Amino acid sequence: MFTGIITDIGRVRVVSAGDKAHDARFEITTTYDTSELADGASVCCSGVCLTVVARGPGWFAVEASAETLAATTLGEWRPDRRINLERALKAGDELGGHIVSGHVDGTAETIERRPEGGSLRLVFVAPGPLARFIAAKGSLAIDGVSLTVNEVTDRADGAAVFGVNIIPHTQAASTLGELIPGRRVNLEVDTLARYVSRLILAPNFAVS
Repeated sequence: MFTGIITDIGRVRVVSAGDKAHDARFEITTTYDTSELADGASVCCSGVCLTVVARGPGWFAVEASAETLAATTLGEWRPDRRINLERALKAGDELGGHIVSGHVDGTAETIERRPEGGSLRLVFVAPGPLARFIAAKGSLAIDGVSLTVNEVTDRADGAAVFGVNIIPHTQAASTLGELIPGRRVNLEVDTLARYVSRLILAPNFAVS
């Protein structure tokens, strides 16, 4: 589990084929002390929970399946790409954001970027299957960053347009300040929203 509070910005240094067909292997540079990363440890990489399969001084390697590559932005990763990193939550750690699983629900597209006061306003469009999970003042993880939705508007095609504000600290501590219209991001909806939706849509749901 993660909190959506980014603790490092890594950089992809090598992209290669994974052990299985259609999988991919990424080597990522980091300021983390990688001697503390055990093989099999989980690291949230721009919102995607990935398993460490190798490591060395200042770098670690992860692999992504074909399904992960198709469902996230990882298929677009190339050497020199900057990515948000967060190590797994430990018992007793401060929960500064919200509970993030690293299981990406889909991708959203950046459609607007503009300054707003002292912050940066970013607007995204999410596909129809995810629209019902997005609520004003609710939580989302965008490329692994815990954020609060400012407003959301449903479109006629079923998609949802929503906006967030990125304060200067978050711009500096993550890659969100680099987003421009057309850039896709990994989107994870709030875990509670998933369960509420499932309960409401279940055929035998009833409130007692």
